[in-house]
Amino acid sequence: MTTPDAGLPADLFTTIDHVGIAVPDLREAIAFYELAFGITSVHEEVNEEQGVHEAMLSVGDGDTRIQLLAPLTPDSTIAKFIGRSGPGLQQLAFRVDDVDEASTTLRERGLRLLYDTPRRGTAGSRINFVHPKDAGGVLVELVEPAPEVH
Repeated sequence: MTTPDAGLPADLFTTIDHVGIAVPDLREAIAFYELAFGITSVHEEVNEEQGVHEAMLSVGDGDTRIQLLAPLTPDSTIAKFIGRSGPGLQQLAFRVDDVDEASTTLRERGLRLLYDTPRRGTAGSRINFVHPKDAGGVLVELVEPAPEVH
């Protein structure tokens, strides 16, 4: 695992945005979380580019979410993850103010990112990922929320 140099700013992330969980069946997983834990879905969408049908679940009064990710096709990244590792924790996502700036900073710190430029994420957010081999085996997602429309 690459370790950043000492003395670098610690305020790269603003909060934990969500924890992503790979599931084979989105409806079944939503029902489980609602019945077992009383956690409800507050947003659902299909992201063709990422190959997922996803749901964001609200936990308590905070903004942090649980993201359930179900594959759209047998060859999607999530389907491959489930085939390799089984259902379960797939990613840890941090919220950032500017995903381009955060990506540049992390590259300067020696970390590899999966995309050259950010891609579209949930609800119009912009995202990128730190390669798990550079983050202790954890897929770390960077999330810049979509601007609020007033």
